[in-house]
Amino acid sequence: MAIKEVLCDTDKERHKYEEALIAITVEESLKRYCQRIARPDFWGGESELLVLSKLCRQPIVVYIPEHENTRGGYGSGFIPIAEYGADFGKDSKQGKAKKAVKLLYSGSNHYDLLV
Repeated sequence: MAIKEVLCDTDKERHKYEEALIAITVEESLKRYCQRIARPDFWGGESELLVLSKLCRQPIVVYIPEHENTRGGYGSGFIPIAEYGADFGKDSKQGKAKKAVKLLYSGSNHYDLLV
């Protein structure tokens, strides 16, 4: 709902998330997106991770299982495929560096938390 609020409910906040807006509007109008995101069966993806990272000032790293990137299929680790908000992970005057939230991408916009 926080993503809906900043992208759909107010013009003054929307401009801060231009990268996500471009990604969203490549496939559909913003009006249609705002209708879909309000539904309880909406699944987020890359655009929503971009917004969440910036909104929460939180680094987020997305991984895939290593075996999905090797021909033999025997890898047992994880490979990073996307990183959002890397600057939020650095030390700042406001406080300590934040550890990245690590997510495992399982396909079809399904993410699991890696701990």
